[in-house]
Amino acid sequence: MDLSDLIERNAAFTPDRLALRFEGRDFSYAALAGRIASVARGLQSLCGVRRGDRVAVLAANHPDYLVLLFACARLGAMLVPLNWRLAVPELAYVLSDATPSVLFASGEFAAAMAALHAQFPHITMLTLARGVDALADCADGDGRSPHVDWDAPVLIVYTSGTTGRPKGAVLTHAALQANAAMSHHLHAMTSADHVLTVLPLFHVGGLNIQTTPALICGASVCIHARFSADATLDALAQERPTLTGLVPAALQAVIAHPRFSSTDLSCLRAMMTGSQIVPQHLVNAIVARGVPVVQVYGATETGPIAVYTRLGGDTSRPGSTGLPGLLCEARVVDDAGEDVPPGVAGEVAVRGPNVLREYWGNAAATATALHDGWYRTGDIGTRDADGYFTIHDRKKNLIVSGGENIYPAEIERVLGTHPAVFEAAVIGRPDPRWQEVPVAYVLLREGAVVEEAALRAHLAGQLARFKLPRDIVFVDTLPRTALGKVQHFLLRGG
Repeated sequence: MDLSDLIERNAAFTPDRLALRFEGRDFSYAALAGRIASVARGLQSLCGVRRGDRVAVLAANHPDYLVLLFACARLGAMLVPLNWRLAVPELAYVLSDATPSVLFASGEFAAAMAALHAQFPHITMLTLARGVDALADCADGDGRSPHVDWDAPVLIVYTSGTTGRPKGAVLTHAALQANAAMSHHLHAMTSADHVLTVLPLFHVGGLNIQTTPALICGASVCIHARFSADATLDALAQERPTLTGLVPAALQAVIAHPRFSSTDLSCLRAMMTGSQIVPQHLVNAIVARGVPVVQVYGATETGPIAVYTRLGGDTSRPGSTGLPGLLCEARVVDDAGEDVPPGVAGEVAVRGPNVLREYWGNAAATATALHDGWYRTGDIGTRDADGYFTIHDRKKNLIVSGGENIYPAEIERVLGTHPAVFEAAVIGRPDPRWQEVPVAYVLLREGAVVEEAALRAHLAGQLARFKLPRDIVFVDTLPRTALGKVQHFLLRGG
């Protein structure tokens, strides 16, 4: 039995139930299971895909993204989602590392596909919808590998490469199953739910926090090709989903939209957010509309669910991202890997079936990240006496100034409470006397004007003197990842 069997089981129980909705088209569970089976046969007989092979996809969100994932699962192959925001040289690096035998790309990426084909002529390149249709029409073979089980790898997701070249985190069938079980637990998700997916499926957040868990439990999923605040509010008003997820940048866009206050949100049982430290004012704005907010902490390497606040659970601890998930463990450790006492900051480590098996073809990076099965996240956090986690910052973002530890996220949080500030990013700058000093990059709200002195006064009333930025730099944009996280390493010039 493997991951794809769960779609077939749901099709057997509820063949006519809505599985996927996309741009006005509906796919029942019977139709989805049938397309997965036929595409697997096509991949096997026409493209020669076998157990252990890789299949890459470069596309905005589309139902066939999920069809390819589960078709790969049937064959023992691995799906390699490509971040469509990457430049051609960056995409070329991922292809050279993952060495897929097939690449699917939607028509809007035809230019990138042509450039990649010139560099990788041995890769079979197909247009997403048309190519998948052609494979689905092939009836040869059974589209199965007899050597697939829950320990088999099924997904290679490349990290954002904040400290160098991106690495491919290898996730197994069991990792996706564990993520699904923890998603069901944190959302109280059932087959009666209707999930709205607007986050990119090339990221584990868009793929595995709500989307694959919904399909695994027989729920319905409405997919948007890309996020837009307009389309999200339209869907909430018209599609009436029960669950959706927005990263903080998307959450901010929805809350700032003129129609946010008038859109009926009563359909939502919960709003999920995460991927970075979530500003409390964003949570408060959603809760004020009567929608509970659940938070998820994790990483590409944890599938991503690792720590979360559960719907109906204890949300009385501001800033906390919750407890270790139902099927994994989490600790806070020092540099030697020893547990630190409650309230003491250390590195968050995670162990469980959701954790990556390895980094693709990179034994050295795997050995650095995994210690006796524990994945060292690189995030600084604390754990209180009751076991609740609070994430403070990336370990690499930590600023050591005059022997004092400064967490940029703390300064960013306080700056973000000023009415003129839309967002801020703080980095450490080398200093001959103090080793490092904080520097703040500030993005103002549209039309807002504020003097540097006013921001300094705002900070001085809430932070210790050694935490105050040496410089405040006003900027028009901040460098971001595909999910809206600020890339601090680029601000540092790395």
